[in-house]
Amino acid sequence: MKAKKMIGASLLALGAVFMLAGCGSKKDAKTITFWNPLTGDDGAYMDNMVKEYNKTDPEYPVKAVVTSDMYTKIYTVMNSKKDVPDLTLIHADRVPGFVQSDMLEPMDDVIKDKTEINADNYLPQAWSAGTVDGKQYTVPLDIHSSAMYYNIDLMKEYGVESFLDDNVVTFDEMMSLQGKMKDGDYVVNNALLSWCILAQIVNLGGDISDADGNPTVNTPEMKEALEALKEVANAGLMTPNGEDGYLMFQSGNVLFSTDGTWTSTAHDAVEGLNYGVTNIYAFSPDKFTNRGSSHMFSMLKNEERTDEKEAGIADFIEYIRENSMEWAKAGQIVASKEVIESDEFKNYKQSFFTSSPKEEESLHIFTYIHYPYVEEAINTYCLDIVYGDMDLDEGLQTMQKFVEDKIAEGNTGSSAE
Repeated sequence: MKAKKMIGASLLALGAVFMLAGCGSKKDAKTITFWNPLTGDDGAYMDNMVKEYNKTDPEYPVKAVVTSDMYTKIYTVMNSKKDVPDLTLIHADRVPGFVQSDMLEPMDDVIKDKTEINADNYLPQAWSAGTVDGKQYTVPLDIHSSAMYYNIDLMKEYGVESFLDDNVVTFDEMMSLQGKMKDGDYVVNNALLSWCILAQIVNLGGDISDADGNPTVNTPEMKEALEALKEVANAGLMTPNGEDGYLMFQSGNVLFSTDGTWTSTAHDAVEGLNYGVTNIYAFSPDKFTNRGSSHMFSMLKNEERTDEKEAGIADFIEYIRENSMEWAKAGQIVASKEVIESDEFKNYKQSFFTSSPKEEESLHIFTYIHYPYVEEAINTYCLDIVYGDMDLDEGLQTMQKFVEDKIAEGNTGSSAE
């Protein structure tokens, strides 16, 4: 009898385990697993938005999962078809390749009942970056752009406040300070230099690909952009190669810092740093560009995702459209017009880039399928070229070959922005 009782108790315990497991599975089925690559401070702001959404008691709550090396993991789960997340936040430059590889589910059916989720209610560059062959594969969260911060006190000290009269600092204006800077002071740093170079390509009327989809890196426009930057560096006006020009700006020794909109949060934390924001330098105030990208909500193909869960995803995206002021705190240019057109958004420095139609138009998102390779090539060689450690023509040829070789290898690129 005692043995029978023990067996019976064991069976009851085992049954309880299965019941708990079943409950766990049921709960998971009602949870939207949301992968994002926000491993920096911006991840906390995303977590805050997710928590606030879940407080509304949705039928399908969202579980945010910060995933380092996210793109590698995406390819892994797509190959295995196991543990595919319900929702992902990807960068704009990934969309063309993911669509070509048949990895993304179009959003059209998911958002069809959310009439406010449409092109008119988002920044046009961010929305169109997710449109491929007439289908909408993503809904944008933001545009994160290059920006140029300026030290207000240094501008006054050197008497160059007039540089900002048209909100565009030109190469000629920077060069006018040759021989006038104090020892240890510089006009500009080399932060996010590849993004600045890409902006000049657009300013000069060039592109990074031709009509047939071939990469165009070794071009007259690229050469002119690099020559202009070499001139600034040779004149001793750019922070030295190998030194942290970003920190030098925060220390008060650099007039202009070409980093990203999101770094305003770090600059704000520096006591005594009196700074403002403007556009990336250009050849002429008549044409200026700020290279941008976008974090975009997307759905990887997943046969296990139900229609009900997709409706829950649409609810979450609509909530974010209306309630993403928190994302502005991360220094991002929110893509939702409902947010950026509000008075509250004007309190954030990046609102400069949506302060006029001309500023909005300056935000440029590259949608070339092989863009990650192009950026990687520029990142790899631009500093050596600009500072004279590599011959310019040799560098152009090397970058062109770098991209062509990557395409031939069939890799997916390594850009994380």
